[in-house]
Amino acid sequence: MKTLLIVTLLAALAVVALCYESHESMESYEMSPFINRRRANSFMSPEQRWRAKIQERTRERTKPTYEIQREACDDYALCSRYAFIHGYGSAYNRYFRQLRNN
Repeated sequence: MKTLLIVTLLAALAVVALCYESHESMESYEMSPFINRRRANSFMSPEQRWRAKIQERTRERTKPTYEIQREACDDYALCSRYAFIHGYGSAYNRYFRQLRNN
């Protein structure tokens, strides 16, 4: 009986300690998740936007060959199905390498 009382008290203390709602948990309610239109572009300065555009253009020009092959294969339904089973490399070789050799 004494052990049961101690276990119950420890469980009650654990519940109180773990379920305590601190001030930090209320911070998300202070801000609205939506931004008005005028402040929408204030997150990135014009210089940061310019850098992001240049980085995107660089990434488009320097794509790895496997990504180019995957994009070509995704546009063709038979190649995409074959790639699902055998992989994009073998699917690209089967459907597009033959066209280049002929």
